[in-house]
Amino acid sequence: MSRPPRARESVLDAFEALLVEHGERAATMDATAKAAGVSKGGLLYHFGSKEALEAGLIERLRVLVDEDIAAIEAAPEGPIAYFLRSSAIQNDPLDRALIALSRLAQGGNTPAADALRAVRERWSDAIRPHVAGEAAHDLVMLVSDGLYYNNALAGNGVAGPVPRGDDMEALIALVVGAAKR
Repeated sequence: MSRPPRARESVLDAFEALLVEHGERAATMDATAKAAGVSKGGLLYHFGSKEALEAGLIERLRVLVDEDIAAIEAAPEGPIAYFLRSSAIQNDPLDRALIALSRLAQGGNTPAADALRAVRERWSDAIRPHVAGEAAHDLVMLVSDGLYYNNALAGNGVAGPVPRGDDMEALIALVVGAAKR
């Protein structure tokens, strides 16, 4: 598959950044064009509507999740360990796309909410063959959710810290030991 044009990617980057930093209300077509450094006509050339822009972000997430699923399957440390380690936010493209679509879903955007559910299902399906049963599967998924949640809210006074270094490795070892086939 050929790479999308750079201007198109710049528009998606700008839309994503506006969503992450300022929320859905601030992520207007005009604000996106300005942040991307393109004219409104340039934005409309690539994305004819806000719905098309949102669909572009959903497609970006799909591609990033495809890459993540491949990394889960190929991880030398094993799928469970990789999945848990990568559950702590790293401010990478996948994290930014997830947060941006979460902002849309929080505003009632059904395609964004559906895309996020599909991502969770894909991760769940990727982990399921590597665990000893449904309880073990639930353990891995819920620890992953907790790591992401705590990391996402860090600094806001609500969530606890995410384990780092040796503490993260010990947590991963516990979960892998309890969940592995």
